[in-house]
Amino acid sequence: MARYRGSVCRLCRREGVKLFLKGERCFTDKCAVERRKYAPGQHGQRRGSKTLGYGLQLREKQKVKRIYGLLENQFHNYFLRAERGKGITGDNLLVALERRLDNVVYHLGFATSRNQARQIVRHGHILVNQKKVNIPSYSTRPGDEITIRDKSRKNPLIQYSVETISGRGGVPQWLELNREALSGKVLALPRRDQLDPNIQEKLIVELYSK
Repeated sequence: MARYRGSVCRLCRREGVKLFLKGERCFTDKCAVERRKYAPGQHGQRRGSKTLGYGLQLREKQKVKRIYGLLENQFHNYFLRAERGKGITGDNLLVALERRLDNVVYHLGFATSRNQARQIVRHGHILVNQKKVNIPSYSTRPGDEITIRDKSRKNPLIQYSVETISGRGGVPQWLELNREALSGKVLALPRRDQLDPNIQEKLIVELYSK
């Protein structure tokens, strides 16, 4: 499957915000967005600062798609399912993205970034309700128990990530982490007020509704 292999810092600079794609580095003064507050490329510093209408909607969609590491077709499929579901389409979309197993692994602190969490899941380090699941897009449910398999408990990357999670904002309220057991639990589906307030999902809905 096609996957972006370039510098992820360029993506953050293109959107003009921190997408937290590089783990701990994003919380330090080495962050590219802090050091170079303009779009990448030869003409980055000369690009207009005003983005309106379709351009604003597109940038918001690209931002969210890059935060969760999805391809265009994957993201569009999430939107179609959110649109068919009950409730507000934008809220449904964000909740579905947050329920992804790689995202839950990241929020529980088993990885310093979603990209690293995706690798941990794919390599078989994660158990869901005591069964190995290696599909990053697996949709978790309230009550699901997420644990690190026994053979992976001494993995230095996982141990370091759990030890430093407080410096990355801690664990969301809809999740519960047991550091000693290296396990977590999905307490409930996240509410919109528990998710990133900087995401304007209404712009995404407007984009796909055209």
